[in-house]
Amino acid sequence: MSGTTLADWLRAQDDSALVALLRARPDLATPPPADVTVLATRIGSRASVSRACEDLDTLALSVLEALLVLDADLHPVAFDQLAALFDVDVRPTVRLLRDRALVWGEPSALSTPPATRDAVNPFPCGLGRSVPSLAEADLGVLGEDERRVLGALAAGPPVGQTKDAAHVVSLANATTPIQKLLARGLLVRRDALTVELPREIGLKVRGDRPLGDVQTSEPPLTTVERVPATVDSTGGGAALELCRHVEGLLGLWSEEPPAVLRSGGVGVRELRRVAKDLDVDERRAALLVELVVNAGLVADSEGTDPEWVPTTQADSWLTAAPEHRWAALAQAWLDLPRLPGLIGQRDDRDRLLNPLAPELNRPGAPRDRRRILDALAALPPGTAVPDVAELAAVLAWRAPRRGGRLRDELVRWAVDEGTAVGVLALGALTAQGRTLLSEGSGPAAKRLGDALPPPVDHVLVQADLTVVAPGRLEPELAEDVALVADVESAGGATVYRVHEGSVRRAFDAGKTAAELHELFRAKSKTPVPQSLTYLIDDTARKHGRLRGGAAGSFLRCDDPVLVAEVVAHPAAERLELRRIAPTVLVSPLPLAEVVDGLRAAGFAPAAEGPDGRVLDLRAAGRRIPGKGRRRVAVPSVPSDEQLGELVRLVRAGDRAAATTGGARVAVPGHLGAGPSATLDLLQRAAREGRGVLVDFVDGHGTAARRVIKPQVVGGGVLEGVDVSYGEVRRFPLHRITSAALVEDDPA
Repeated sequence: MSGTTLADWLRAQDDSALVALLRARPDLATPPPADVTVLATRIGSRASVSRACEDLDTLALSVLEALLVLDADLHPVAFDQLAALFDVDVRPTVRLLRDRALVWGEPSALSTPPATRDAVNPFPCGLGRSVPSLAEADLGVLGEDERRVLGALAAGPPVGQTKDAAHVVSLANATTPIQKLLARGLLVRRDALTVELPREIGLKVRGDRPLGDVQTSEPPLTTVERVPATVDSTGGGAALELCRHVEGLLGLWSEEPPAVLRSGGVGVRELRRVAKDLDVDERRAALLVELVVNAGLVADSEGTDPEWVPTTQADSWLTAAPEHRWAALAQAWLDLPRLPGLIGQRDDRDRLLNPLAPELNRPGAPRDRRRILDALAALPPGTAVPDVAELAAVLAWRAPRRGGRLRDELVRWAVDEGTAVGVLALGALTAQGRTLLSEGSGPAAKRLGDALPPPVDHVLVQADLTVVAPGRLEPELAEDVALVADVESAGGATVYRVHEGSVRRAFDAGKTAAELHELFRAKSKTPVPQSLTYLIDDTARKHGRLRGGAAGSFLRCDDPVLVAEVVAHPAAERLELRRIAPTVLVSPLPLAEVVDGLRAAGFAPAAEGPDGRVLDLRAAGRRIPGKGRRRVAVPSVPSDEQLGELVRLVRAGDRAAATTGGARVAVPGHLGAGPSATLDLLQRAAREGRGVLVDFVDGHGTAARRVIKPQVVGGGVLEGVDVSYGEVRRFPLHRITSAALVEDDPA
């Protein structure tokens, strides 16, 4: 049976088919192939075939392996032979493989690239190499022990290790099943420790299932219909919770930035501190750490003692609306070129993998993450997948060569992380997550804003000194409540608790008792309990009786007894306080240090400015210049016009090669071998109106190729029409490296 070569088959395809091929296999276009022969060689390379198989589903791979079982990489195979191996119609699958140039030829003579066997599977469909002489072998004489060995090897893989492979004995002297099968010639000895089951014997053992267990259809996926609005609002709540935790992390690291480990990343102790302070588990804390760095909100300060410090971008993020905060974090997660799911596991050298460690880098993670989310996006809005294992099985069928050994884990991690980020909720993709995938972070932020309930302008103060926010508070009210109370529980309704320490914090920030009374009176929909009023007034009476200023710093008080009490306290010596008047103390230490020391000793001083007003001495937190969000290098997708131009160049190169007999050497009248020959060829083309394939080097030193119809050749310049663009271009002759006449004008 004969068939066309891959190059001949490519030449027979129309331009649209070649454009579709280059779009499906973009690696073929870089660098641009010189002609069809080069394109065919590139298509048949092992690396290119391996990349082309990455997106094939299980059925397509099975069909490709079945062609290898029929040795289509060695000689053409009829489609009927292939179809007989399957109980489903494989014509659409063969068309798919043909579109990717993994199969070519007429139905009566299908071929695959020679490198396919090495790139796909050295033992296609779990079958060994062919031994044609065994096609008529009789298995009826075998004993039960021999049949069990053949059955195990026929199930795949067809090779096995055994010490019996080293002993060559006659059938009469054989004592073990392996020795008997070797003596009968039904097993092939590969080396002293390995035997192989020939393909013909494997097919006989399999009987009516020659390819083994082939899953020809996608596994079923159980889904649950949920109300889309419920999914979106649940995801919105998770988004707000994410922003709250990131805000807490930024505040924590503003005051105490963690050190960068010598091996990179954040230490276990620091991760536990983050989890404890934010009241989350360590897995969520690790995800938060990865997000703030990838979003550019935290960066390595570098230097001799590097630390993880919030950047100036964090200040912009903190002042943004909640939906824009979330969109920045969600985009950072979607583009995260790392696997946070590996945190807490150990590497090959039994070292613990920490957050931000370089071992977590996976350039393909964003692609895999999008593939998982795209599978959920293909379902109708509100459709949930309750069983992640089923989703993993479906994705494994759709692309069994993707993901490697972590394939199923990647699905589980993506679903867990997507739920924590608010892209997923209740097992379904949220509307904002769907928009993030298709349109980007800007439209996704608007979509989240629509999903969130409008901010509320009131709170509910309870008798037990808790303050309930029945929804998302207006930004100014949220800031005031967070200053005077601590979050006790978060969710759809956030519960705050007011206590003496939180009230004192508000006073330290410059609030007065009257302002706090007015805040609760005006913003509470419930009566303000008397206990809260007493708490504010009692704290106010003690707060600010000591007034501090810079001497270094000073303390003043109208009550000499309180001043005497301070002087008598052991903290006075440590703070280097001394009395300069019955009601005035001074210290050489900074005011903030003196005030903090007295507060730790049980006093309640307030800081005072030059005008006598209360100063807020809380640390603003460290900042370093932002480094921008870590971005993934996404290869640009060429347009159909660009691919069409590439096809025209390949066609032109093929015509030029045909004109010169396929040689890349000087042929008089066709290929310029030097400056004089090139000039003569270009002038001849201008006179005859012929097209010329020109190789040249542009002003940036980049080699390129164009088909030109010369108009003027002289003065050191070629001027002609670029047939790919239909425009006139000028080329310095000294930059032209070769020129070949095109037999048929492609214009």
